[in-house]
Amino acid sequence: MELSKETMKKLMALIAFTVLLLVGAQHLDVVLGALGFLWGIAFPLVLGAMAAFVLNVPMSFLERKLFPVNKKGKKPALARGASLLLTFVLLAVVIALVVLVVVPQLVSSAAGLGASVMATALRVMDWAEEQFAAYPQIVQWLEGLTVDWQGLVKNLWTFLTSGVGSVVTSTISATMRVFSAVSTGFISFIFAIYLLLQKEKLGLQCRRALYALLPKRGADKVVEVCALSRRIFASFITGQCVEAVILGAMFFASMSLLGMPYALLVGCLIAVTALIPIVGAFIGCIVGAFLLLMVAPMQALIFVALFLVLQQVEGNLIYPHVVGSSVGLPSIWVLAAVSVGGSLMGVAGMILFIPLTSVAYSLFRDYVNRRLKEKKLKIQ
Repeated sequence: MELSKETMKKLMALIAFTVLLLVGAQHLDVVLGALGFLWGIAFPLVLGAMAAFVLNVPMSFLERKLFPVNKKGKKPALARGASLLLTFVLLAVVIALVVLVVVPQLVSSAAGLGASVMATALRVMDWAEEQFAAYPQIVQWLEGLTVDWQGLVKNLWTFLTSGVGSVVTSTISATMRVFSAVSTGFISFIFAIYLLLQKEKLGLQCRRALYALLPKRGADKVVEVCALSRRIFASFITGQCVEAVILGAMFFASMSLLGMPYALLVGCLIAVTALIPIVGAFIGCIVGAFLLLMVAPMQALIFVALFLVLQQVEGNLIYPHVVGSSVGLPSIWVLAAVSVGGSLMGVAGMILFIPLTSVAYSLFRDYVNRRLKEKKLKIQ
């Protein structure tokens, strides 16, 4: 039986892929090293694309509200640039407000903490003097101790001289890391601006390339998945920001009504940390309880109880309606996404894996429903 030309091409491609897979498995260290090298090169671009995707949500909103389409179906020429500039201005204002609120309060809290530590140290010294006076054998035991001061100074000098080289090396390494981080951030920033200003043009180029390289059915599926991903990511980012603002406002109002100190500071901290799904608010709770503990321990206990109550309200009422509905993901899968994402990529993984999991969940759900419909089965 003769094989058609198309079948021969698919067979040759399968054989080539199998050979490459086997060779890669035999030289896994080389493959991983090459992938790491390529990831290092592509990381600034990937970071810029992620930043552009996040910034596109407020930019599109401002562009849609402030620069509507005219009678000819076009927007003003400067609509995109003005919307992007306004987005950066709003972001800078939000960051400045958070810094102006949080930093002075943290400084005053640190000063209060230092005073508390000094007071505690003085009390410990007074207690020690009382113990020495009550138990003279302690003083005798301390006087009986012999310390080789010459050897101690010699060891200290050896440690300092041997550590100079490591300190210099560490300083150079830290400087290089800072320079690398700054350059990566600058490249990512420029790339994000380019993506935001040219998103329609780049989208058209990607679609043309897809339909040129893939069969129409495959290209349609890729476009469908990308559209679904964009919609879910945008909804998740919007919902997460709204949920964080609501939670921070709830804490600020509740603490103000109860007369607790640092109401504005703790509200801002919880609003910022709540951007991290599920576990973020608990980080804000720990910091807030610590700050209140330095001032009034009883207030710290009341704050923890207040946090548990508001967390229940947020988890059962606010989050499912504001964020949960936007991603269409059951709570158990949200927890799984946060756990896996946090293990792999830290905080960024926690934020990124929820919409990714939602996309996979939506695609798999549609596939299951389609297969059940084809088999004419109804599973309740």
